[in-house]
Amino acid sequence: MIELQPFTKSDFQRLINWIDSPKLLLQWGGPTFFYPLDKSQLEQYLGESGGINPKKMIFKAINNETRNVVGHIEIDNIDRKSNSARICRVLVGSPNLRNRGIGSLIMKAILKICFGQLKLHRVELQVWSVNKSAIACYEKIGFVKEGLLRDVRKMGNRYYNVYQMSMLEEVWKSHNL
Repeated sequence: MIELQPFTKSDFQRLINWIDSPKLLLQWGGPTFFYPLDKSQLEQYLGESGGINPKKMIFKAINNETRNVVGHIEIDNIDRKSNSARICRVLVGSPNLRNRGIGSLIMKAILKICFGQLKLHRVELQVWSVNKSAIACYEKIGFVKEGLLRDVRKMGNRYYNVYQMSMLEEVWKSHNL
């Protein structure tokens, strides 16, 4: 099981250590951050998540058995009027933990917050079209591809496509996530 707790300043160095290349930073953080990731960027990032009804909620993912922090995830663009939000910055931190189902557990935990606690109707995300393991993870838990955004991100001299995916409340309820 995975428990999500608020991401705090004490988590900065761990996240900085996980993001060890410009490619991973762009894949994880999009154009919001620049390499190398540092504490000043993370302070600004964390500052965007405060207040009574924040538009952004940032979490660290903790393995309940080991109590180790194993990942990071965010809910962004929280729209309480339309009951929708976007999941982003999903990361299983240590490379030796990837492709072991931890990403699915993190996603299921964040969906409980989205649909259970926040009472959202729709949750969306975007994923690089080349990230086959993430796409498989998202589809397995009930996300649906809505479209392909062509050449939306540039890395080096190459452009990459991104899939727009979403899940609706009734799908979440039917999957008993």
